[in-house]
Parts: sequence; C-alpha cells; structure tokens
Amino acid sequence: MAARLGSVISLLSGERGALLTRGASYTVEPKRYVRGLRRNPVKVLFPEGTTAKTPRQPPRKEPTCVGPGADASSGKGAGRSLPASGVAPPPAPRLPGDPSVTRDQVEGLRFERAVPGDKRLARVVSVARSRTFREHQGKILLEGKRLICDALEAGVSPQMLFFSTVERLRELPLDKLKRATLVKVKFEEIKIWSNLVAPQGVIAIFSRPEPSRLSFPQTGQSVPLSLICDNIRDPGNLGTILRSAAAAGCHDVLLTKGCVDAWEPKVLRAAMGAHFRLPIYSSLDWGDIESHLPEPVTVHVADNFTGPGSVMEETEAKTSSKPSKARDYGWVSARGVHKNLGYEEYDRDSDSDSEDAALSLPFVDVKLYHEIWAQNPTAVVIGGETHGLSVESVQLAEKTAGKRLYVPLVPGVDSLNSAMAASIILFEGRRQMLNLSGTSERKGKYLVRGQRK
Repeated sequence: MAARLGSVISLLSGERGALLTRGASYTVEPKRYVRGLRRNPVKVLFPEGTTAKTPRQPPRKEPTCVGPGADASSGKGAGRSLPASGVAPPPAPRLPGDPSVTRDQVEGLRFERAVPGDKRLARVVSVARSRTFREHQGKILLEGKRLICDALEAGVSPQMLFFSTVERLRELPLDKLKRATLVKVKFEEIKIWSNLVAPQGVIAIFSRPEPSRLSFPQTGQSVPLSLICDNIRDPGNLGTILRSAAAAGCHDVLLTKGCVDAWEPKVLRAAMGAHFRLPIYSSLDWGDIESHLPEPVTVHVADNFTGPGSVMEETEAKTSSKPSKARDYGWVSARGVHKNLGYEEYDRDSDSDSEDAALSLPFVDVKLYHEIWAQNPTAVVIGGETHGLSVESVQLAEKTAGKRLYVPLVPGVDSLNSAMAASIILFEGRRQMLNLSGTSERKGKYLVRGQRK
C-alpha cells in the first residue's frame, strides 16, 4: 500500500513539473478576482475638521461586590456596581416633590435642570401676562439681560429666573440672585414663550415693585417736573412717554385709572428700562393725584387745539372772561358730563343755551409751549389720542392757575402723536427750569461779588 501511494505522488509531481516547463503545451489562465483582491483598499476622505468615527466599544463592566453591611443571602445591598476605588459616589440631590430634577452650581449659586415635560415656564409666563394676575399676585415678567439687570440694580426682588445656558446666567449679577429659584431650560422652550423677535435666553419673574422702596440712579439729575398720563391706552405710546420722561429728568410719573398697565410687556419693551429710573404710580384717582403732587404746584395741560382755533380766536380766548366750552379745547373728553361723547359730538349738540351751560368747562389760558411756563414745581398732563384730556385735568389746571400748552402745527395736520407731544413739552420744561436755576445761581454770584467790593 505504501509503495502504491508513493508512485501516485511521484506521478503527480512529475505532471506538475511538465506543466511548468517552458515547452509544455498546457497553460494555466489566472483568475481575475485574484488580482482584484491584491489591490489596496480605497481611501475614504472625510470633510475638513472631522475624523473617522471609531467603532463603539462596549461599556466596561465594573466588578460587582457587596458593600459593607449588605446581606448577601437576601440580596439587600448586593449587586451594586462600584468604581475601581471601591467607594460608591454620593447620590445626586433631588428636589422635593420632583425626583427627576437635579441641581447644579455655578460660582456657589445652585440652579435646577428642568427635564422634558416641565411646564413651569409655560405656566408662569402665560399667567404673568395677565394684568389681573400681575395686580392681584403682585408679580411682573421681565425678559432680556438689560431689563433684568436694571431691575436688580434698582432693588426689585427676583422670585424665579429661567435661563438657557450657564453663560447667560453669568452675565447677570449673581450676588443679587441668591433668593431666587434658578431653572435651566432649553433655548427652544424660551423661544416658544418669548415676546422678542430674537430671544436672549433669559426670563425672570419679579415681585411688583413699590416706587418708594426702589433706588433710582438719576435722582440727583431730576428737575421738579411731574408728568400725569391721562387715559393713555396704547402700550407703545405709554412706553415711549415713560422713556422720554426718564430722559428729561422728570421727578415722577402719575398714571390715571384709564391708562394701560405700566408693567405690560409691550410697555416694558418700549420704555427701555425707564421703569427703574424714576418713580411710576399707577391706577390713581384724581384725588390721589393731587395728594402725590407737592404744594404749591402748577398743573398745565397739553392741548393740541384742533377746534376752530385761529390765532385771532386764541387771542380772544385769552382776553375773554367767559367759561369755555368743550369745543374750545383740542381734545377734552366729557366723560364726567355726558357719557363718553367726543369733541365732534359736543360741537354738534351744543345749540341751545341750556346745553352750552351744561357742557361748559373751566377757563384756562392758552400758551405756546416755548413761552415761559415751567416754574418750580410744575406738572404736565398728557391726554390719550382716543379720549383726550379728561374734565378733571382741566379743572385741576384751572385750580392751580395752569395753562393750556400747545405746539403749533401747519394747516392740514390735526395733531401730534401723544408720545411726541409729551417729549417736546417735557424737554422744553426741563430747559426752562435749568435756565431759571442757572439765572438764580448767577445772580447769587453777582451779589456776593458786589458785597465783597
């Protein structure tokens, strides 16, 4: 058997040598796929700045051991995974009533991380936008770094603050947020509930401030000039008026009950922080307004004089001693006399003598806005564009020997925007008061020099 196998092997080796000889008639065709397998693999080029993803490694299993005091037979405390050091890390602190929210710190200030499904931001923002809630609960909503910083500098008490990133939180004065609840939420959540076109990633709830408890930075730059807003219904106009009053250095601003809420979000955006630069008193009756004004005081009303008022008629009105009617005023509402009729309705219904007597108004002289009228102290009443000045404001002007201030307009233009008219008159009043104080100081210097001589 062994001899037969040896002969077969020798025969096969001989045939193999014959096939490889140069003169052999048999040829072996190489396979195509053999050459393809010998090629180098194609090199994959990744985008600039990225690298190839490394294969995901399975998580490393820590050795399982039984902690001290654990009962291996019952399984209590057994099977807990411990790190290589053998000491288990302390458990993450949990909020009371919400085990899914953990706490973190930034510069010693603790904040919460809201989990998906947290409705606190939606609930707080939706309720704080209601005027009834703001007045009954005593809370206001502020958004953006500038407004929040101005409120904190003025001494307003923060209650809850929502922020998107830790960097946004660091931009605020952290030392004044120690008593507030800080919640970190996703920027998408803030974007949903924000009133801004470009949200800044920070929203705060504050206690409704009391003007007497706040500290205003420009108290030393103010002049004895008060502004009374009478039935300002448009939020943008009221915010612009407050901004102009703060820029003109007014002593304070008084709002009647017919005005829009000063802490409405649109008013806050238009005012650009004016709420924290001068005292603002809201929802006042005319009796309360008189108690807020110093004694003695002169109250002037801003009148656009849209009635049949030529220069000749203005001169006659100054010299006349008869009481004026509602039609002699540019925009005086007659709410206190006959429902809510406007100027045109009064002009149309004032035919009989009895009606004229019933619709008569106090007589107040007319004066151009650039003439001398700002004396210490002074108050100016700005009426709304819809209802205009109230009868009570004109009565207060007559009581304090005030004037009807108006800005002359070219023919064909009915009136100015209430915010623009307020800005013109307030800055003119500031100029007159500064000139008066400067003149008094110069006179005092001259007297001292004369006495020295």
